[in-house]
Amino acid sequence: MQDNQEKCKELATRIYNLDEEVYKCVGSSLGRTFTGQKETTIRHLAALMYTKPDGHLLRSEMALISNMARTIRDKDERKRLMIEYDSILKEIELLPDTFGKTDIVDKERIQLNNLIARRKNEISENDHLIICISRTQGSGGNDIGFELADQLQINYYDAEIFDQVMKRLQADKNAVGDAGSFEGFDKYRKKKHTDLKTWFREFNRYHGLPKQDAVFFNMSDLICELAKSEDCVIMGRCADAILKNNHIPHISLFISAPFQVRVQHVMDIRNMNLKQAVRFLKQMDKQHKKYYEFYTGEKWGKPENYDLCINSANYGLKDTIELIRRMLDQKVH
Repeated sequence: MQDNQEKCKELATRIYNLDEEVYKCVGSSLGRTFTGQKETTIRHLAALMYTKPDGHLLRSEMALISNMARTIRDKDERKRLMIEYDSILKEIELLPDTFGKTDIVDKERIQLNNLIARRKNEISENDHLIICISRTQGSGGNDIGFELADQLQINYYDAEIFDQVMKRLQADKNAVGDAGSFEGFDKYRKKKHTDLKTWFREFNRYHGLPKQDAVFFNMSDLICELAKSEDCVIMGRCADAILKNNHIPHISLFISAPFQVRVQHVMDIRNMNLKQAVRFLKQMDKQHKKYYEFYTGEKWGKPENYDLCINSANYGLKDTIELIRRMLDQKVH
């Protein structure tokens, strides 16, 4: 255990230093991923590596760094830093209990789907590729999206989309957190009483719109901007419907798995008991459904709304990614 924590601290230091180097090379006004004190940040990063419920936060931090690194104009510097990034990721994957370590698989069904062949052709750098991934909680969708983006060497967006939206609105991030709880989405809850001063302040800030609507519309603009400017993977946030309504070409995926398999997966990665996992998944599925259907008018998870629907438990994480890449070969080329 002690050796593992020391290794996590070493990797955390490398991540912090990588972020610092990327920022120096980019010189971006967006600022660094990590802005806190070095020792505090390193302790926080190290803890994320051996705390399974919060492992997705580390994934998002790494994605932010790689997204910035890919914008470095100096090819040699970009290559050097991306090599270090890949090296860190590989070492993180070797740690016990890190993100993406716990697979999701139905062992009986996976035997029927063992025909996934290695793709022969790489996607051309000239192709404009936008992949929108919707997923049920506990299906491994975020792990699949992150690894897919990394393999394709394109940017990955989940929580950082909200970070940018929050900078625009100067709003509290907790109001629309990406943890999947949608706690800020309170159209289905009883409104709390707001004093007149607070009401006027929020009225002016959001141009008269309810906060959740303002956040959604700003987020929609941001998603469209991303889709028009770069190849990327976008997790959730109604991105498929947003791009469809704005006539922007994209590939839409829906990833799910049987409820009992998702329950076990959540129990493994979040250290929950059966009752807690069942309650958590039911709550999350309900919130995702209400949010998506309220803002899109479409049925969440309806197969005909997506290019590909995948039961990740039938393949496992790695072969689900392989299946998607095979589909991309057929659709993009």
